[in-house]
Order: sequence, then structure tokens, then C-alpha cells
Amino acid sequence: MGALWNSFKIAFSMYSKIPMPNSPWDKENMRYVMCFFPMVGLVIGALTVGWMALLPLLHLDGGGFGVGAVVLALIPVAVTGGIHLDGLLDTSDALGSWQEPERRLEILKDSCAGAFAVIMGCVYFSLTLGVYTTFQDTALAIWQEGAFSDMRSLFQLACTYVFSRSLSGLAIVTRPMAKNTGLAAAFSDGAQKRTVAVSMVCYLIVCCGAILVLDPVPGAVCLATGFLIYLYYCVMAKDKFGGITGDLAGWFVQVVELGMALALTVAVCIRR
Repeated sequence: MGALWNSFKIAFSMYSKIPMPNSPWDKENMRYVMCFFPMVGLVIGALTVGWMALLPLLHLDGGGFGVGAVVLALIPVAVTGGIHLDGLLDTSDALGSWQEPERRLEILKDSCAGAFAVIMGCVYFSLTLGVYTTFQDTALAIWQEGAFSDMRSLFQLACTYVFSRSLSGLAIVTRPMAKNTGLAAAFSDGAQKRTVAVSMVCYLIVCCGAILVLDPVPGAVCLATGFLIYLYYCVMAKDKFGGITGDLAGWFVQVVELGMALALTVAVCIRR
């Protein structure tokens, strides 16, 4: 039981900015760290739904880009400290270089941000703000106009934060690593891989079930988008980098969350 508690603390201290007591990163405590990784997404999802519930009480005007959408976009960054966003930007630089896998791995370690990282950062947050503006307006419509049927999409969005981390954790323990060093390799090597894989599959089953039950058609579109991005991620990581790294894992979390939110937004809007 002590090892599980320590694994929980390591997971949250590594993948979030939520204060946690210190725990030694020894072999015993590292075995189940990835099992608790999706729980960080649960926190983000809860805060996201909570913020959308507060929007009408704060009298934040909808009808376009606003403070509500900005906060929604920044909640994941605030909770994680930007660890996955860093991976997105580093990976964008490496992919944009069109170099050999060995050189791409070197670019991932470069602390300087290149042109492709800056471009991707601007594109990513522009799309994110656009998508979350729709959810901001949905939240306002729910409470101000009584459109309670739209509440389903808000909970589906919350589920995607758990879904993304479950797929990421599954890849860490089932896919080849690009190198034997780094955080991804450390978590992969130290993990009780069978237990972690089963845990990730359980998370995924619950998330898929919840998303589909809440609203089947938009949910199916959302999930199909998530799994397609995952397949691309696995192929891209192997082909262009020789395997998964921590930065690539961060790239995946950010891209799949945005992709699923975008797919959900489009599906709900088309149905209207």
C-alpha cells in the first residue's frame, strides 16, 4: 500500500503542479506511477466543468472570444505546468527540421525554441481558443437559456483529458522507446508493465463508455479522432524518431486533446 501511495505522489509531482510530499524515486515506488497518470486528467476535467459552471455566475459575456475561453485553454497548462506543451514545441522543431532520426533526437534535447516551435505554439493556442470559445458559449447557453441537453458535450470534453493520458500511458509501456535515457524511458523501465497496461485499458473502457453514453454520435466521432491520432503517433514516433520519448509523449497529449475537442465541437455544431 505504501508503494502505491508513493507512486501516486510521484505521478502528481511529475505530471502536475499540485503540491505533493516528497517520495524517493526508487525501483519499488516507480512500478505503478503510470497507473495514476490519468488521474491528473481527472483533475483537469473537474476544473474545466467547474469553471464552465461558474461562467454565468461571473456574468462573463459569451458570443465570441472571451475570458471564459482563455481560462478554459489555460486550465490544463496551469495544472500540468506546461510539461506536455514543452513536448509539443520541442517535437514541432524536430519534425520541422526534416533531419535523420538521430538528429531529430538531438533537437529534442535543445533548450532553445526554434521557428517551428513558435509557429506551432501560435497555431495551437489559436485553435484551442477557437474551440473553447464554443464550449464557453455552450456553458452560458445551458444556464441562461435552459439548453441542458448541451451539458453532455461539457462532460465529454472533461473525459478527453483522462482518455489522452490513458492512451499516452499505454504507449509508454507497450511501444518501443527511442533511447534508454530520459523520463519516458525511466518510467517505462521502472513500470510494472502488465499492471500499468491493464490499468490504462480500464481507464479507456470507462472513458469510451462515458463518452458514448453521454451522446453517441458526437462521442463516436470524438473517440474515432482520438484513436486515429494515436495510430499516427505510434507510426510517426517509430518512423521519425526510432521510438517514443518524453517530448513525443507530451506532443501526443496536447495534439489528441485538441483534436478530440475539435472533433466534438464540429460534430455537435453539425447536429444543431
